[in-house]
Amino acid sequence: MKAITYGSYGGPEVLELTDVDEPKIGPDWVKVQVRASSVNPVDWKVASGGLDSALDVFFPATPGWDVSGVVEAVGPAVTTLAPGDEVFGYVRKDAVRGGTYAEKVAAPIRTVAKKPVNASFAEAAAIPLAGLTAFQCLVHALDVGADDTVLIHGASGGVGSFAVQIATSLGARVLGTASEANHDYLRGLGAEPLTYGEGLVDRVRSVVPEGVTAVLDLNGADLGVSPDLLAESSTGRIVSIIDPAVKDMGGQYVFVSPDVDDLNELASLFDDGTLTVEIASTYALADTQKAWEENQSGHTRGKIVITVD
Repeated sequence: MKAITYGSYGGPEVLELTDVDEPKIGPDWVKVQVRASSVNPVDWKVASGGLDSALDVFFPATPGWDVSGVVEAVGPAVTTLAPGDEVFGYVRKDAVRGGTYAEKVAAPIRTVAKKPVNASFAEAAAIPLAGLTAFQCLVHALDVGADDTVLIHGASGGVGSFAVQIATSLGARVLGTASEANHDYLRGLGAEPLTYGEGLVDRVRSVVPEGVTAVLDLNGADLGVSPDLLAESSTGRIVSIIDPAVKDMGGQYVFVSPDVDDLNELASLFDDGTLTVEIASTYALADTQKAWEENQSGHTRGKIVITVD
């Protein structure tokens, strides 16, 4: 089968479309015929060697953790899925090797769920990592509810777009930082946009004089001023997916985990129209280098999808 692989750390130039063996599946795994994957910054950060101290990478490695596709085969212990089921998932394993940028992928059943009925394969592939990140930060870590005013740093990106919609669905008032070019986009998602950077504290306090009740940091740029944005009663109610230094502020660092129940919640949110997916662009598997170059530019709004014929 065809897959994207890299044999050493580096940039997009190390990616190659190669022939690899089909993946094996264990008793509680499924084999998925991949229809689409999506690009997340962690994909190329791993390939650059930036996470070598945290993750075992075995070369040649196939990148990618997001997937949508059709179950081809199941292990003998699998009872929740069957061949022919359309699924999506965040297929993060204990080591980096057999990723989702491939024609087929082996996935532990803890990482995949039935895809949203109303989603295309491209839309479904764009949801898992970014959607789970937003959901787990807001629902599990911050326990956001109708009485909250949430500030999201980096609200127009892949995770931010989902976070705005999820926080709004929970009844919260949402403020989101972004460049001015993305302010109308954020309004359309239900957020009150603010420009990031110098003077943010004054801009937030002009809108919410008493301060916000929760902060979700998705870009790291304004994490340092986040304690000054919180209401006095919400001290330490900060979550970051970028910088573990948030723990020194009394906050929480979150690294997204595969979770079938959370995937099912996201599927329900999509199917009832609460959650929408912004797809910035799509690329064929053979053009993954170009997909990574676009993602690394830092100017993408929404998700970049890789399709597999």
